[in-house]
Amino acid sequence: MPLGRAWSVALNGVDGHVVEVEADVGGGLPAVHLVGLPDAALHESRDRVRAAVVNSGREWPNERIVLALSPATMRKTGSAFDLALACAVLAAGPGVDQPELDGTVLLGELALDGRLRPVRGILPCLLAARAARMRRVVVPRAALAEAALVDGLEVHGAGSLDEVLRWLAGGLTLPRPGPALPGDEPEPADLADVVGQADARRALELAAAGGHHLMLVGPPGTGKTMLAQRMIGLLPRLTADEALALAAVRSVAGRLPADPLGTLAPLVAPHHSTSMAALIGGGSGIARPGAVSLAHRGILFLDEAPEFGRHLLDALRTPLEDGQVRLARADGTVVYPARFQLVLAANPCPCAPAHDRDCVCPSLTRRRYLGRLSGPLMDRVDLVARMYPITAFAVTGEDTEDTATVRARVAAARAAAAQRWAEHGWRTNGEVPGPALRSRFALAPSAVRPLELGLRSGELTARGADRALRLAWTVADLAGMARPDRAAVESALYYRDRRAA
Repeated sequence: MPLGRAWSVALNGVDGHVVEVEADVGGGLPAVHLVGLPDAALHESRDRVRAAVVNSGREWPNERIVLALSPATMRKTGSAFDLALACAVLAAGPGVDQPELDGTVLLGELALDGRLRPVRGILPCLLAARAARMRRVVVPRAALAEAALVDGLEVHGAGSLDEVLRWLAGGLTLPRPGPALPGDEPEPADLADVVGQADARRALELAAAGGHHLMLVGPPGTGKTMLAQRMIGLLPRLTADEALALAAVRSVAGRLPADPLGTLAPLVAPHHSTSMAALIGGGSGIARPGAVSLAHRGILFLDEAPEFGRHLLDALRTPLEDGQVRLARADGTVVYPARFQLVLAANPCPCAPAHDRDCVCPSLTRRRYLGRLSGPLMDRVDLVARMYPITAFAVTGEDTEDTATVRARVAAARAAAAQRWAEHGWRTNGEVPGPALRSRFALAPSAVRPLELGLRSGELTARGADRALRLAWTVADLAGMARPDRAAVESALYYRDRRAA
């Protein structure tokens, strides 16, 4: 009984698993049966594949065909299996020599006329093929730039099923990806463009130096969005591994830019009307990454934060603590990375006047407006900075620092923190667990006295005290101090005091 085999990749989040595609031809009335937990898009591939094979000038077997995707217990989603299904069916007959398919992963969706269309997730598929020690991969020609990011594989790009079949028969040479060249990324906007707001600029520098979460509160036009956009220029460039992890998330989401391996930290700013699936991840059928994962190793900026639904804001609490998102489904759990810095921006009240003196909101309304940001969420925000309308004196008389100057101080502070925490696996002060700060790296009793007073008075929670300690270490690093003193702790508490907003 004729039997053909081909290989493709199934994705679970950003994790790929090589799938063996088997085609059994003969032994019954003409029909195509697809087994192995396929989703609806994969079920429809039976008609796409048959039309593509016929329109490519090949003969489709007029017999009973059973297509099995193994391992059978793993859910298979999407249309990336089309090319492997077609080749497996043809390998069951005289159309393709089976030895040519062995060790080759086939990826791509087939059009009815046999054209090979790109699919999402090519990058994590290639990483999975390399981990499984497959020797060759065929991808749609449009995905060659993405495929260039993975070395250690023989990657070929094809434009149609006919090209793949002629290549397997030895009658055609498929193009290979060129070397992955560094892209020409534009420089972020300069911090010198922000006039005044010394307190908020200091908070921005602390957030960038220690990996802390930040909230900016002020009337419209005071520069909240400008500051958030310029924070990207203060963060260190992504390492090769970080850039590859971010590119894998973008590939699954179908949002890989022209420069797929950029080293500039991402800035993602969803609108306040966004859905839970768009913010956290999910969706019907396939669980796609959300904004929190697209902001991995960068900044998630929520402008007009109180306008976001409370359920959306509270859903951020787990990613902020764990650095990843777990999307539970009936057939398993999908995990996406989500280690980002949260930057919130808010007006002080609903009427949002240019000056506080023009506010018409009652005091209860003002408290309720910012009260939409829950206590548990705000407990995870290390810095709160108040911004005020720009004065003529600030416009004409203040000499503001540019991004390069502040970035140099941030880099020095991050280097000091990385050296201090290196043996423990932490890179920034914002990652250090509270128990470690209270035990192995405990400060002098006189330095932590303000924290004790805040805990006794109820103005601080235990989590808030730990975050104040982390921020105090960042204050010390920027000042070139070996350890935080009482002044550093008091400075940290000043920025944590939400009443200042």
